[in-house]
Amino acid sequence: MDTGILVRQLEAPTEAEITRLADLFDQYRAHNGEAIQAGRSASWLRHNLRNGRLTAFIAEMQGELIGFAVTMDVPASLRLGHYWQIRDLFVAPSRRRLGAARGLLDGIRSSATAVGALRLAVQTEVDNASALRLYEQSGFTPVKGYRALAAPLVPDERT
Repeated sequence: MDTGILVRQLEAPTEAEITRLADLFDQYRAHNGEAIQAGRSASWLRHNLRNGRLTAFIAEMQGELIGFAVTMDVPASLRLGHYWQIRDLFVAPSRRRLGAARGLLDGIRSSATAVGALRLAVQTEVDNASALRLYEQSGFTPVKGYRALAAPLVPDERT
């Protein structure tokens, strides 16, 4: 079934692509309770995409940017290889359930496989049932024997 959704990796993002992505990235941040600060998302994306720390994939429908995913390549020291971690995945609320998220995951899987990544990893909130269902239907399984921990290095002004 052709959904009319085009998924592609931003190879060398132009300023126009970063600006478009930043607009949707701001929606994602607001959706997750973050305050929007003019220009900060574009600056952050520009820095991390252009220095190669992150890679972005976008989903478009009829020229409209409707979703994105951001990944990073992570060394896998024990296996002497690397894996890809999906850091963020978002589809505009008005464009959900059209296949964009699944298309983004398929595009990421294809690109990661092409460069020899050992696996894909993703994390989400335990109460994000729709994301968990999508990931499980896409072949992701819970990692047994591990617990996520974090050590804040700067105060979180949100708390």
